[in-house]
Amino acid sequence: MPQPIEVIGGIDTHTDVHQAAVIDTIGQHLATEASPTTPEGYRHLLAWLRSHGQVLMVGMEGTGSFGAELARHPRTNQITVIEVDRPDRRARRATGKSDPVDAYAAATAVLSGGAKGIPKGRDGTVEAIRARRVVRASAVKARTQTTNQIKSLIITAPAAVREALPSLTTTELIRRLSASRPGADLTDPAVPVKLALKGLTKCHQHLSVEIADAVTELRALIASTAPGLLALPGVGTETAGQLLVTAGDNPDRLVSKASFAYLCAARTRAGLLRPHRPPGQPRATHNRAGPHAPRRTNPKLRGTTDPRRAQDEGYLQMPQALHRARGYHHLSGAFRVIPSTFPAT
Repeated sequence: MPQPIEVIGGIDTHTDVHQAAVIDTIGQHLATEASPTTPEGYRHLLAWLRSHGQVLMVGMEGTGSFGAELARHPRTNQITVIEVDRPDRRARRATGKSDPVDAYAAATAVLSGGAKGIPKGRDGTVEAIRARRVVRASAVKARTQTTNQIKSLIITAPAAVREALPSLTTTELIRRLSASRPGADLTDPAVPVKLALKGLTKCHQHLSVEIADAVTELRALIASTAPGLLALPGVGTETAGQLLVTAGDNPDRLVSKASFAYLCAARTRAGLLRPHRPPGQPRATHNRAGPHAPRRTNPKLRGTTDPRRAQDEGYLQMPQALHRARGYHHLSGAFRVIPSTFPAT
């Protein structure tokens, strides 16, 4: 009985329809197939891939968005899924742009070794942490916007309202507005403003409760996933949650501290990791000549700082600095706590 041929699949994911393609181990294009984004469509797509031979791997675009659910099906059927980046513009200009072409390109990237990344599992506690962090971030953003609206209304409010609310902290302002009684006489110019402030205050308080609930749930989820993470110096709920989401539900895909540090580099500007600055050392600035010195206006000269000078000023390039683990003392501790399944290096 002849042995089945070995094939590699490629999938270009979309909102309503996924486009699949299959090639053999020498790169020959065999067939393409479109399937709807439904459970029945996922099963049909997997059966279609297997009808062409033994499926070695499946390359897939958008494993973190449109293809998140589809990526789970091959893994549950013992088929390796490889995350494929979108082809660059030069390759698209050379080969054209269509869904079958992109699906073939995903399979070819796996065959050539250009795509090697293992997608996140998205099927465990870390996925729950990611979802709760989305809720918390949305509530924090909405509460900040509500606070700004309250203060803007006070600035343009009649003098009687404005004088009754002097320069107060946000907490004290919300407390005083929540206890206020706007009245019901809408012919008074101050009453509509008071009613608006009262309504915004209720919204602010509701969002505060939602944020507190999200933080409580996040701490419980983080404690059950990585109990020692919150005990690290400088690691709170937000940082611990982001570190876990960065590692994913399958941290064994990260083979070293360097790979984990490279993923964390994307969050550096958002404040996830900051270089260690010894006590008493002044904060480095980009402009050595002083804040009032003339600045360069030629756009071609912007962003061309010598890397050696950047290191002297304390601005280490993130991936290299993390590879050397210089100035980021908490990273190695987080790496030890998060994954219990990291292979020894």
